[in-house]
Formats: sequence, C-alpha cells, structure tokens
Amino acid sequence: MSVDPKRQSYESTPGEDVVPKGPQPFPIATAIRRAFAKGYGLGDLRADAMAGAVVAVVALPLSMALAIAVGAPPQHGLYTAIVAGIVVALLGGCKFQVTGPTAASIVILAPIVNRHGLTGLMTAGVMAGLILIALGAVRAGSLIRFIPYPVTTGFTAGIATVIATLQIKDIFGLATGPLPDHYMEKLSALWEARTTASVAELGVAATTLALLVYTPRVIKKVPAPLIAISFVAALCAVVHRFAPGFEIATIGTRFHTTVGGVDVAGIPGGVPTPALPWGSGLPSFHLLTELMGPAFAIAMLAAIESLLSAVIADGMTNTKHDPNAELVALGIGNVVAPFFGGIAATGALARTATNVRAGARSPLASVTHAVLVLLSILLLAPLVSYVPMASLAALLLLVAWNMSEVRHFAHLVRVAPRSDVLVLVSCFLLTVFFDMVVAVSVGFMMAAVLFMKRMSDLTETRLTLDASEDAPIKAPKGVLVYEINGPLFFGASQNAMSTLGAVRGDSFRVLILHLGRVPVIDATGFVALENAIDSVIRQKKHVVLAGPLPRPRTIFDKARLETTHPELRMAESLDAALVIAASLVDASPPSRTTSMSPPPTPSTRSAA
Repeated sequence: MSVDPKRQSYESTPGEDVVPKGPQPFPIATAIRRAFAKGYGLGDLRADAMAGAVVAVVALPLSMALAIAVGAPPQHGLYTAIVAGIVVALLGGCKFQVTGPTAASIVILAPIVNRHGLTGLMTAGVMAGLILIALGAVRAGSLIRFIPYPVTTGFTAGIATVIATLQIKDIFGLATGPLPDHYMEKLSALWEARTTASVAELGVAATTLALLVYTPRVIKKVPAPLIAISFVAALCAVVHRFAPGFEIATIGTRFHTTVGGVDVAGIPGGVPTPALPWGSGLPSFHLLTELMGPAFAIAMLAAIESLLSAVIADGMTNTKHDPNAELVALGIGNVVAPFFGGIAATGALARTATNVRAGARSPLASVTHAVLVLLSILLLAPLVSYVPMASLAALLLLVAWNMSEVRHFAHLVRVAPRSDVLVLVSCFLLTVFFDMVVAVSVGFMMAAVLFMKRMSDLTETRLTLDASEDAPIKAPKGVLVYEINGPLFFGASQNAMSTLGAVRGDSFRVLILHLGRVPVIDATGFVALENAIDSVIRQKKHVVLAGPLPRPRTIFDKARLETTHPELRMAESLDAALVIAASLVDASPPSRTTSMSPPPTPSTRSAA
C-alpha cells in the first residue's frame, strides 16, 4: 500500500500479525499495538477474560510453589505473577506470553537467597532487568536463535533434574534445614536426613501427583492443579480435625508474616505495596559486585526461556512476535516487580501454551490472569494456608518431568551425531553439577568449534593439470587449475592450501586459482591465499584469480592485489581465466628464468 515515506510502512500476510518494515522505533508495546490495529471487539475481550481465568487457576498454586522452591515466602511468587504479568503483557512483543516465576530459574535464584537473602534476590532481579533492557535496546533478541538445540535441550534437562531433586525434601517431609548450593552436597544432606521421612507427607504427595496426572483424562475443562491441590488440602484439613495426630507441613505452618503487628499464617491478604528491594538506603558496591554474575545468569536464562516460549506460541498461532520488544518489556517487568516484592520473572512456556489453548486473543488475557491472581490474594488468602507443602512439591515434580522431556532427550542421544550428543550430555552434566551459565557458555563454545570443524570438512579442493580425455576442465598445457569449493576461513584455510604446496614448481607455468564457489573468505583464509600467491610468484610463475564472488572480491579490492603483485591477473570467470592463462603460456618460454612480468597482451586486457 502507498504511505507517506516518512511514516512506517507495514506488510501482512494471511494468518500473521502486521510486521513493521523499514527503520523501527524503540522496541516496546508492539504486541498490544498490533492486536488493537487489527481490530478488538467485545468478543475478543470475552475470550481474553476466559483465557486469563484459566491461566490464573494454573498460575496461583504454581507461583507459590516456585517461590517456596527458591527459598522465598509464597506471596512473593504471587506478587511476581501480578506485577510482571501486567507490565510485560502491556509492553511486550508477544501477544500470548504469560510472564511470572518459572521452574527453570530455581537453580539460579535459590543460591542467591542462601547467600544474600530475599533482599539480595530482589536486587539481583533489578540488575537482571537492566541487562535485559540493554539487550532489547541493541536489538539482540534475534541472536537467541544462534544457540544450538543440543545446548538448550541439555541445560533444560539439567535444570529439571535439579528441580526434581529439590522436591525430595518436602515430598518425604525431611528435616534437612537449608540445602547446600552444590548438587552432590544436596544429595548428601537429603540422604543424611532419611530417618526423618514421614509416611503422611509421602502419602499427601502421592495422592496429589496421582490427581495431577489422571484428572485431565476425566475432567478437561477445569485445570488439574485446582482440583488436585484443593481436594488434597481439604482432605488433609478434615483428617487433621478428626485425627489430631495427623500432622503435615502446610503453607500456614511453614510461613508467617507480620502485618501491622499481627502474625499472619500463610500469605498476607493485602495488595503488594511498593518498597525498596534492597531495604533502606542504597545497595552497597560490594553487594552489587557479588550479584553481577547471578544477575547476568538471570538475564540470560530469562531471555532464552522467554523467547523460546514466544517462538512456540508463534508456532501454535501462526503469528510473529517481536523479540526485542519482548526483551525490553521483560527487563522493565523485572525492574518494577522487585519494588513490589516480586522475584525474577520470565516467560512461562506452560502458562503461555495454556493461554493459547484457552482462546486468548491479545495481551489482555495475561493482564486478566494477573488481576485474578491479585483478587485471589484478597479473597482467598486464609484458605491458602491449608495447602500442604507436599502437594506443591508434587506439582513441581510433575513440572520438572514435563520440562525434562526424557523421551526426547533419549531419542537425541540415539539418533543425533556423536558431536551433538557430546554437547547435549556436557550441557546436562554442567547444569546439574555447576550452573546454567557455565553449561550454556561451554556448550555454545563446543557447538561453535564443532560447527567450524564441519564447515572445514565441507571445503573441498581439486587440481587439474593439462587437458586429458577425462579431465573436468580443459586446461592448456602448462596451466594448473586449482579449484576451492566452500568457505575459505580460518578453520579450512590450512587444508585448502596444503594440497597446492605439494605440487612441483616445474610442472606448470601458470596457476589458475578458481574461487567461483567460495562463498566467504575471512582474514586467515585471505592470508593463506596471499601466501600461496607469493610462493608461486617467487618461482617466477604467473597466477590468475578466477571468478571470486562479491565478498571475496571486496577483500581483494581492499588489498589491491593487482597493484601489489603485477604478475597477478584477475578474471570474472573460469573461461576468461583460461584465455588469460593460454596467452601467458604463449608469451613466456618454458624456462625457470622467464620474465616475471611479461607485457600484457590485448586479450589479457579485455579478459581482465
């Protein structure tokens, strides 16, 4: 369509969102602008309200469980779902993304709570938010696609393993105290506390898990967590009333908050109030320095998980998200949420998928989910205190199982190339025994090295000396044609030029370097090529470069090879190079003392 050239133009295709073309403004609030630009009516609002209600039912117990798994009181998970859920939905680039606390972040956030407490956790969330805003502002969102699949699969399975291990404490009711940071120490602490296991806690967890697994097969319209956790909490309360000896840990017995001088069991029933995440004053420079690494880890995990969730939502709805706007919004959400008691937030894949399946039309569905979570705090806070800790642990155990994708992991191990399996298993083990940042960094480097090795294997060379009946190239006598097929970069340059160095100098008088199938050449490849040219010219031979593609030719022009080496000729194609080579052979006698720079013939001038 015709538009003012000073204004932003748009293109759209059936089934896709309107996607901006040309220079883009600061990436923010693109999803809701696109949703309203396509028209938004009462039917859309009704669909968003219904979808938001379904997601809220899922998010309510899960947000509490995730906060508890991190080591924070459960209300902080709910505050995260409320504040980040609203902010990211209104400012983000994905129409269907639901943001809140997620299971993947547990392995990063739990050590922060152990070392720096809740204030350190919220301060790290603010720092991570600033990093995410910077990533979105420089439009780094599209770079996430370069993270190899074995890396994401490996660290996701590793995170799931750690999450499942953390639930053993509440599933068996073990009296371990705070668990250590390192995985093997966690296992040791759990094993040493095995004598404190409770059959009642295990029964509660098993009942909850069975309901979570089998309820969806019978009841499909009501989310299984609502049925399972509500039923088990009510059952436990009834059993405790008639059998006082039946004691299990609940949110009310585990967590207490003082509100206005009154001790409140479970979660407080008020709205989140603004306060400085780090307490009074300003955070110390020492604290900021110690939190820089964890904040970077939070930001990287949030970026990866959120954008992967957005990609999956795109696949489910045939839409396109704006990754940079999503990063900026996620950063703003993580900056704002800690000022209201929230912890680090990311895009939640399971809740986003639930949002899509429930019929969401716009980001207002996520806003609705956050508002309903807030209303639940105001209206249902006293009832939340009866929720058993073992039930929440069972819920997280199921989340970890779904997150691990054990069958898919095993399938990759069976069918993927050995190099990819090495990356997959390495990322898994590094995530479990170290952390996600180490796993992603090492896995990415391993994948990059393996990629370069594969690319170097794709670079092929072929020598053709003089014409023969079966020769692919009919080269004149005394002309050596050396073809390079593939990228000429630092990983392939040595192999590509080694064959040329083995050719005897008296077997040819003109060398044609055919680069017509070299898509790219880097500095190392160019130096290797120039060294080969110098070596041939020092033998008083002639060199013709044939058919370089635009990228190699740009490098050649900047290097001014024809000025530096008067003996060098350049041709736009192999046929032109063969004509030039034939004229050079005719102009120079077969002697090693032949003049290095014969006067160019008319045919040489025209061919070049």
